[in-house]
Amino acid sequence: MVRRAAPDGGARRLTRKQLRERAAAVRLVLTDNDGVLTDAGVYYGPTGEVFKRFSIRDGMAVRLLRAAGIETAIITGENSPSIRRRAEKLKMRFLYLGIEDKLMQLKNILASTKLSAREIAYIGDDVNDLGIIEAVHASGLTGAPADAMPRVARAVHYHCATAGGRGAFREFADWLIALRGEDSARPGRHTSLGSTSSRGQA
Repeated sequence: MVRRAAPDGGARRLTRKQLRERAAAVRLVLTDNDGVLTDAGVYYGPTGEVFKRFSIRDGMAVRLLRAAGIETAIITGENSPSIRRRAEKLKMRFLYLGIEDKLMQLKNILASTKLSAREIAYIGDDVNDLGIIEAVHASGLTGAPADAMPRVARAVHYHCATAGGRGAFREFADWLIALRGEDSARPGRHTSLGSTSSRGQA
């Protein structure tokens, strides 16, 4: 079930036509990791982090977006081998680990990919995502999982009915693809975002 954010907290409702126009322009979906691709939990052992849980459905979302001509990238404050492995498994061209200032990194991403903010969609769940959410919100599209922090849920265009790590990224991707009027199973539409390295470090 779709849950659109209330207009308080700075979130602004868009008409269906405006949403479709913005979705049609998107070429790159950026996502936070912990709390979006995972349930924000992590298992630790004597040597540190052991593993994180990812959703297979979110992995399919990356494939569906790619088929629709949209690249994906993870941007996170963590610097975890498990995130790197997940990005490699999904054949993501871009991965930004150890990013403390996501808003500043967004500027770097736009410069290196030659994209504008209107060609970006972003999904995050916590207050450290608010800077980049506000920057993308003005002309692109933003989302949050069902269990996002309240300030974040109020600040986005699309508030998922699904929790982080349980398919929230898939839900956001399906919403975006549906707005574009794309047949998500149709192959052959790809984009080129320049020659930026597939791994970005802060």
